[in-house]
Amino acid sequence: MTTQREYAAAVMEEWLSHPQELGKKPAKLEIAGEFDLYDLHYYIFKFKKSVLGSWKVAVCGGYEGDSLGHCGHIFSEMEDYDPSTAQEKCVAMVEMIRKYWMDQAKKLEEGDKSTENTGGSFVGFVLLSSPEFDVERFRTALREDWGVECPEDAGNTESEEDGITLAFEAEGMMATVGLMEAKVPDGEAEYWANSNFMTREASVAAARAHQAHLLVAVLGRGHAPLEAGELFVKVACACLKAQNALGIYDCGTVWLPEHFIESAMVMKEGEPPLGDLVFVGLYRDEKGVSSWTNGLNSFGREELEILHSSHEPSEVYDMMWDISAYLIMEGAVLRDGETIGFTADQKLPLTLSEGVYVKGQSMKIGY
Repeated sequence: MTTQREYAAAVMEEWLSHPQELGKKPAKLEIAGEFDLYDLHYYIFKFKKSVLGSWKVAVCGGYEGDSLGHCGHIFSEMEDYDPSTAQEKCVAMVEMIRKYWMDQAKKLEEGDKSTENTGGSFVGFVLLSSPEFDVERFRTALREDWGVECPEDAGNTESEEDGITLAFEAEGMMATVGLMEAKVPDGEAEYWANSNFMTREASVAAARAHQAHLLVAVLGRGHAPLEAGELFVKVACACLKAQNALGIYDCGTVWLPEHFIESAMVMKEGEPPLGDLVFVGLYRDEKGVSSWTNGLNSFGREELEILHSSHEPSEVYDMMWDISAYLIMEGAVLRDGETIGFTADQKLPLTLSEGVYVKGQSMKIGY
Protein backbone atom coordinates (compact mmCIF):
# COMPACT_ATOMS: atom_id res chain seq x y z
CA MET A 1 0.00 0.00 0.00
CA THR A 2 1.45 3.36 -0.99
CA THR A 3 1.78 6.21 1.45
CA GLN A 4 -0.94 8.22 -0.29
CA ARG A 5 -3.28 5.22 -0.05
CA GLU A 6 -2.55 4.93 3.67
CA TYR A 7 -3.34 8.59 4.23
CA ALA A 8 -6.51 8.37 2.16
CA ALA A 9 -7.65 5.40 4.27
CA ALA A 10 -6.90 7.28 7.50
CA VAL A 11 -8.83 10.36 6.30
CA MET A 12 -11.75 8.22 5.12
CA GLU A 13 -11.88 6.43 8.48
CA GLU A 14 -11.84 9.75 10.34
CA TRP A 15 -14.65 11.15 8.20
CA LEU A 16 -16.83 8.06 8.64
CA SER A 17 -16.21 8.06 12.41
CA HIS A 18 -17.69 11.53 12.85
CA PRO A 19 -21.01 11.66 14.81
CA GLN A 20 -22.76 13.13 11.78
CA GLU A 21 -21.77 10.11 9.68
CA LEU A 22 -21.44 6.57 11.19
CA GLY A 23 -20.68 7.89 14.63
CA LYS A 24 -17.97 5.27 15.10
CA LYS A 25 -15.09 3.66 13.26
CA PRO A 26 -16.33 1.42 10.39
CA ALA A 27 -16.13 -2.29 11.13
CA LYS A 28 -14.40 -2.81 7.79
CA LEU A 29 -12.84 -0.37 5.35
CA GLU A 30 -11.08 -1.22 2.09
CA ILE A 31 -9.86 0.58 -1.01
CA ALA A 32 -11.88 -0.93 -3.86
CA GLY A 33 -10.52 1.04 -6.81
CA GLU A 34 -8.99 4.24 -8.14
CA PHE A 35 -9.78 6.74 -10.89
CA ASP A 36 -8.73 10.15 -12.22
CA LEU A 37 -11.02 13.10 -12.80
CA TYR A 38 -10.09 16.68 -13.74
CA ASP A 39 -6.39 15.77 -13.45
CA LEU A 40 -6.92 14.70 -9.81
CA HIS A 41 -6.66 11.21 -8.32
CA TYR A 42 -9.46 9.55 -6.32
CA TYR A 43 -9.89 6.38 -4.25
CA ILE A 44 -13.07 4.29 -4.19
CA PHE A 45 -13.77 2.83 -0.74
CA LYS A 46 -16.13 0.15 0.46
CA PHE A 47 -16.98 -0.04 4.15
CA LYS A 48 -19.22 -1.76 6.67
CA LYS A 49 -20.83 -0.15 9.69
CA SER A 50 -21.03 -3.55 11.39
CA VAL A 51 -19.28 -6.83 10.70
CA LEU A 52 -22.45 -8.45 9.37
CA GLY A 53 -23.68 -5.34 7.59
CA SER A 54 -23.67 -4.73 3.85
CA TRP A 55 -20.81 -3.02 2.03
CA LYS A 56 -21.34 0.69 1.33
CA VAL A 57 -19.50 2.91 -1.16
CA ALA A 58 -17.54 6.11 -0.49
CA VAL A 59 -15.01 8.33 -2.25
CA CYS A 60 -11.95 10.23 -1.05
CA GLY A 61 -9.55 12.30 -3.04
CA GLY A 62 -8.72 15.17 -5.21
CA TYR A 63 -5.00 14.36 -4.96
CA GLU A 64 -2.41 16.05 -7.16
CA GLY A 65 0.35 13.61 -8.10
CA ASP A 66 1.85 11.93 -5.05
CA SER A 67 0.84 14.66 -2.61
CA LEU A 68 -0.81 13.75 0.70
CA GLY A 69 -3.20 16.68 0.82
CA HIS A 70 -6.50 16.30 -1.02
CA CYS A 71 -8.97 18.99 -2.02
CA GLY A 72 -11.75 17.90 0.35
CA HIS A 73 -13.69 15.58 -1.95
CA ILE A 74 -14.66 12.99 0.65
CA PHE A 75 -18.23 11.73 0.83
CA SER A 76 -20.67 8.84 0.97
CA GLU A 77 -24.38 8.63 0.25
CA MET A 78 -24.37 5.40 2.33
CA GLU A 79 -25.47 3.49 -0.76
CA ASP A 80 -24.71 -0.20 -1.23
CA TYR A 81 -21.42 -1.01 -2.89
CA ASP A 82 -21.67 -2.62 -6.34
CA PRO A 83 -18.36 -3.12 -8.18
CA SER A 84 -20.08 -2.56 -11.53
CA THR A 85 -21.40 0.90 -10.55
CA ALA A 86 -19.00 2.01 -7.79
CA GLN A 87 -16.90 4.32 -9.96
CA GLU A 88 -19.97 5.84 -11.58
CA LYS A 89 -21.43 6.61 -8.13
CA CYS A 90 -18.12 8.06 -6.89
CA VAL A 91 -17.79 10.32 -9.93
CA ALA A 92 -21.35 11.54 -9.32
CA MET A 93 -20.50 12.34 -5.69
CA VAL A 94 -17.39 14.25 -6.73
CA GLU A 95 -19.39 16.24 -9.27
CA MET A 96 -21.97 17.04 -6.59
CA ILE A 97 -19.27 18.31 -4.22
CA ARG A 98 -17.66 20.38 -7.00
CA LYS A 99 -20.99 21.95 -7.88
CA TYR A 100 -21.66 22.79 -4.24
CA TRP A 101 -18.34 24.59 -3.81
CA MET A 102 -18.67 26.40 -7.14
CA ASP A 103 -22.07 27.63 -6.00
CA GLN A 104 -20.59 28.71 -2.67
CA ALA A 105 -17.77 30.55 -4.44
CA LYS A 106 -20.30 32.33 -6.63
CA LYS A 107 -22.27 33.42 -3.56
CA LEU A 108 -19.07 34.66 -1.93
CA GLU A 109 -18.22 36.72 -5.01
CA GLU A 110 -21.70 38.22 -4.79
CA GLY A 111 -21.08 39.25 -1.19
CA ASP A 112 -22.69 36.42 0.80
CA LYS A 113 -20.46 36.47 3.90
CA SER A 114 -22.17 33.39 5.34
CA THR A 115 -20.10 31.24 2.98
CA GLU A 116 -16.68 32.41 4.21
CA ASN A 117 -14.34 29.63 5.29
CA THR A 118 -14.34 29.28 9.06
CA GLY A 119 -11.51 26.72 9.26
CA GLY A 120 -11.41 24.30 12.15
CA SER A 121 -9.32 21.37 10.89
CA PHE A 122 -5.80 20.83 12.24
CA VAL A 123 -3.22 18.24 11.16
CA GLY A 124 0.33 17.61 12.33
CA PHE A 125 3.01 14.91 12.20
CA VAL A 126 4.79 13.80 15.38
CA LEU A 127 8.23 12.56 14.36
CA LEU A 128 9.35 9.29 15.95
CA SER A 129 12.75 7.62 16.26
CA SER A 130 11.10 4.19 15.99
CA PRO A 131 7.75 2.85 14.63
CA GLU A 132 6.17 2.43 18.08
CA PHE A 133 3.17 4.06 19.73
CA ASP A 134 2.53 3.46 23.44
CA VAL A 135 -1.25 3.94 23.52
CA GLU A 136 -1.57 3.66 27.30
CA ARG A 137 1.16 6.24 27.87
CA PHE A 138 -0.64 8.54 25.44
CA ARG A 139 -3.98 8.07 27.21
CA THR A 140 -2.40 8.74 30.60
CA ALA A 141 -0.64 11.92 29.45
CA LEU A 142 -3.78 13.25 27.76
CA ARG A 143 -5.87 12.63 30.88
CA GLU A 144 -3.39 13.78 33.53
CA ASP A 145 -2.04 16.81 31.68
CA TRP A 146 -5.22 18.11 30.07
CA GLY A 147 -8.19 16.28 31.58
CA VAL A 148 -9.11 14.82 28.18
CA GLU A 149 -10.23 11.20 28.02
CA CYS A 150 -9.36 8.85 25.19
CA PRO A 151 -11.73 5.91 25.79
CA GLU A 152 -10.57 2.32 25.80
CA ASP A 153 -12.92 1.65 22.88
CA ALA A 154 -11.55 4.55 20.82
CA GLY A 155 -11.28 2.45 17.70
CA ASN A 156 -7.78 1.25 18.54
CA THR A 157 -6.74 -1.27 15.92
CA GLU A 158 -3.42 -2.89 15.29
CA SER A 159 -2.37 -5.15 12.47
CA GLU A 160 0.80 -5.93 10.59
CA GLU A 161 -0.51 -3.96 7.61
CA ASP A 162 -2.22 -0.93 9.14
CA GLY A 163 -0.36 -0.24 12.40
CA ILE A 164 -2.26 1.56 15.15
CA THR A 165 -5.07 4.08 14.72
CA LEU A 166 -7.10 5.83 17.43
CA ALA A 167 -10.28 7.73 16.60
CA PHE A 168 -12.20 9.30 19.47
CA GLU A 169 -14.51 12.15 20.37
CA ALA A 170 -13.29 14.73 22.86
CA GLU A 171 -14.87 18.05 23.84
CA GLY A 172 -17.47 17.46 21.14
CA MET A 173 -14.87 17.14 18.37
CA MET A 174 -13.29 14.24 16.51
CA ALA A 175 -9.60 13.48 17.10
CA THR A 176 -7.44 10.84 15.47
CA VAL A 177 -3.91 9.58 16.05
CA GLY A 178 -2.47 7.11 13.56
CA LEU A 179 0.92 5.44 13.54
CA MET A 180 2.61 5.59 10.13
CA GLU A 181 5.56 3.21 10.06
CA ALA A 182 7.55 5.35 7.63
CA LYS A 183 9.11 8.80 7.40
CA VAL A 184 7.05 11.81 6.32
CA PRO A 185 7.18 11.49 2.50
CA ASP A 186 9.25 13.50 0.05
CA GLY A 187 11.67 14.83 2.67
CA GLU A 188 9.12 17.48 3.69
CA ALA A 189 10.00 17.45 7.37
CA GLU A 190 13.73 17.71 6.70
CA TYR A 191 13.23 20.56 4.23
CA TRP A 192 10.87 22.67 6.32
CA ALA A 193 12.81 22.14 9.54
CA ASN A 194 15.24 24.69 8.10
CA SER A 195 12.59 27.40 8.46
CA ASN A 196 12.72 27.26 12.26
CA PHE A 197 15.34 29.96 12.79
CA MET A 198 15.06 29.59 16.58
CA THR A 199 16.24 25.95 16.76
CA ARG A 200 17.32 25.28 13.18
CA GLU A 201 20.15 22.80 13.78
CA ALA A 202 18.24 20.76 16.39
CA SER A 203 15.05 20.79 14.32
CA VAL A 204 16.86 19.60 11.20
CA ALA A 205 18.61 16.87 13.20
CA ALA A 206 15.27 15.67 14.60
CA ALA A 207 13.71 15.60 11.15
CA ARG A 208 16.61 13.67 9.66
CA ALA A 209 16.59 11.12 12.49
CA HIS A 210 12.89 10.24 12.39
CA GLN A 211 11.94 6.77 11.12
CA ALA A 212 8.17 6.87 11.62
CA HIS A 213 5.49 9.38 12.56
CA LEU A 214 2.09 9.84 14.15
CA LEU A 215 -0.57 11.53 12.05
CA VAL A 216 -2.49 13.75 14.49
CA ALA A 217 -5.71 15.39 13.35
CA VAL A 218 -8.66 17.21 14.91
CA LEU A 219 -11.84 17.97 13.00
CA GLY A 220 -13.77 20.75 14.71
CA ARG A 221 -17.04 20.68 12.82
CA GLY A 222 -19.57 22.92 14.59
CA HIS A 223 -16.92 24.43 16.89
CA ALA A 224 -14.88 27.61 16.77
CA PRO A 225 -11.51 27.02 15.05
CA LEU A 226 -9.63 28.07 18.19
CA GLU A 227 -11.40 25.36 20.21
CA ALA A 228 -10.33 22.75 17.64
CA GLY A 229 -6.82 24.17 17.65
CA GLU A 230 -6.55 23.92 21.43
CA LEU A 231 -7.68 20.27 21.37
CA PHE A 232 -5.15 19.56 18.62
CA VAL A 233 -2.35 21.02 20.75
CA LYS A 234 -3.43 18.92 23.76
CA VAL A 235 -3.46 15.71 21.72
CA ALA A 236 -0.12 16.57 20.10
CA CYS A 237 1.47 17.32 23.49
CA ALA A 238 0.37 13.92 24.79
CA CYS A 239 2.01 12.29 21.75
CA LEU A 240 5.19 14.31 22.30
CA LYS A 241 5.52 12.85 25.80
CA ALA A 242 6.53 9.53 24.20
CA GLN A 243 10.14 8.45 24.75
CA ASN A 244 10.67 8.05 21.00
CA ALA A 245 9.20 11.47 20.07
CA LEU A 246 11.74 13.73 18.32
CA GLY A 247 9.55 16.69 17.38
CA ILE A 248 6.46 17.71 15.48
CA TYR A 249 6.21 18.81 11.85
CA ASP A 250 3.41 21.36 11.91
CA CYS A 251 2.63 24.81 10.50
CA GLY A 252 5.42 24.59 7.97
CA THR A 253 8.23 23.90 10.42
CA VAL A 254 9.55 21.38 12.95
CA TRP A 255 9.21 22.07 16.68
CA LEU A 256 11.17 20.24 19.36
CA PRO A 257 8.97 18.47 21.95
CA GLU A 258 10.02 20.68 24.87
CA HIS A 259 9.34 23.90 22.95
CA PHE A 260 5.91 22.79 21.67
CA ILE A 261 4.86 21.60 25.14
CA GLU A 262 6.18 24.77 26.81
CA SER A 263 4.19 26.95 24.40
CA ALA A 264 1.09 24.90 25.20
CA MET A 265 1.35 25.61 28.92
CA VAL A 266 -0.31 29.02 28.47
CA MET A 267 -3.60 27.11 28.24
CA LYS A 268 -3.24 26.38 31.96
CA GLU A 269 -3.64 30.13 32.48
CA GLY A 270 -6.58 30.41 30.14
CA GLU A 271 -4.55 31.77 27.21
CA PRO A 272 -4.66 30.32 23.66
CA PRO A 273 -1.56 28.42 22.46
CA LEU A 274 -0.99 30.64 19.44
CA GLY A 275 2.71 29.79 19.39
CA ASP A 276 1.82 26.18 18.52
CA LEU A 277 -0.88 27.05 16.01
CA VAL A 278 0.82 29.70 13.88
CA PHE A 279 4.44 29.86 12.76
CA VAL A 280 6.02 33.16 11.72
CA GLY A 281 9.01 32.74 9.42
CA LEU A 282 11.73 35.30 8.73
CA TYR A 283 14.14 35.71 5.84
CA ARG A 284 16.64 38.51 5.22
CA ASP A 285 18.55 39.28 2.03
CA GLU A 286 19.90 42.31 0.19
CA LYS A 287 16.34 43.43 -0.62
CA GLY A 288 15.26 43.58 3.02
CA VAL A 289 13.37 41.49 5.57
CA SER A 290 10.58 39.16 4.49
CA SER A 291 8.17 37.21 6.69
CA TRP A 292 5.31 34.76 6.32
CA THR A 293 2.82 32.82 8.43
CA ASN A 294 1.81 29.18 8.35
CA GLY A 295 -1.31 28.16 10.26
CA LEU A 296 -3.85 30.90 9.61
CA ASN A 297 -5.53 28.78 6.91
CA SER A 298 -6.79 26.51 9.69
CA PHE A 299 -8.66 29.53 11.06
CA GLY A 300 -10.27 30.29 7.70
CA ARG A 301 -7.89 33.17 6.93
CA GLU A 302 -5.29 33.73 4.24
CA GLU A 303 -1.68 33.40 5.31
CA LEU A 304 0.16 36.70 5.71
CA GLU A 305 3.35 37.90 4.04
CA ILE A 306 5.57 40.96 4.39
CA LEU A 307 8.06 41.29 1.56
CA HIS A 308 11.36 43.18 1.48
CA SER A 309 10.69 45.40 4.50
CA SER A 310 13.24 47.99 5.58
CA HIS A 311 12.30 47.45 9.24
CA GLU A 312 14.37 45.37 11.65
CA PRO A 313 13.59 41.62 11.78
CA SER A 314 12.28 41.93 15.34
CA GLU A 315 9.86 44.67 14.25
CA VAL A 316 8.63 42.64 11.28
CA TYR A 317 8.22 39.57 13.48
CA ASP A 318 6.23 41.49 16.10
CA MET A 319 4.00 43.02 13.43
CA MET A 320 3.18 39.60 11.99
CA TRP A 321 2.37 38.25 15.43
CA ASP A 322 0.17 41.21 16.33
CA ILE A 323 -1.87 40.88 13.14
CA SER A 324 -2.10 37.08 13.44
CA ALA A 325 -3.38 37.35 17.02
CA TYR A 326 -5.84 40.05 15.93
CA LEU A 327 -7.26 37.78 13.22
CA ILE A 328 -7.59 34.77 15.52
CA MET A 329 -8.72 36.40 18.75
CA GLU A 330 -11.00 39.07 17.29
CA GLY A 331 -12.24 37.14 14.27
CA ALA A 332 -11.13 40.02 12.04
CA VAL A 333 -11.10 39.72 8.26
CA LEU A 334 -8.54 41.47 6.05
CA ARG A 335 -9.72 42.56 2.63
CA ASP A 336 -7.80 43.21 -0.56
CA GLY A 337 -7.27 46.92 -1.22
CA GLU A 338 -7.96 48.03 2.36
CA THR A 339 -5.48 49.04 5.08
CA ILE A 340 -4.63 47.96 8.60
CA GLY A 341 -2.95 49.78 11.47
CA PHE A 342 -2.55 49.77 15.23
CA THR A 343 -2.35 53.54 15.64
CA ALA A 344 -4.43 56.41 14.28
CA ASP A 345 -1.74 57.27 11.74
CA GLN A 346 -0.69 53.76 10.71
CA LYS A 347 -2.27 52.66 7.43
CA LEU A 348 -0.56 49.57 6.03
CA PRO A 349 -1.86 48.59 2.57
CA LEU A 350 -3.27 45.08 2.04
CA THR A 351 -2.90 43.17 -1.22
CA LEU A 352 -4.23 39.67 -1.90
CA SER A 353 -2.12 37.82 -4.48
CA GLU A 354 -0.24 34.59 -5.15
CA GLY A 355 2.01 33.66 -2.25
CA VAL A 356 5.79 33.95 -2.44
CA TYR A 357 6.80 31.91 0.61
CA VAL A 358 3.46 30.10 1.10
CA LYS A 359 1.22 28.03 -1.15
CA GLY A 360 -1.87 29.60 -2.66
CA GLN A 361 -2.83 33.20 -2.13
CA SER A 362 -1.56 35.31 0.74
CA MET A 363 -2.42 38.71 2.13
CA LYS A 364 0.58 41.00 1.58
CA ILE A 365 1.08 43.71 4.20
CA GLY A 366 2.96 46.79 3.11
CA TYR A 367 5.28 47.38 6.05
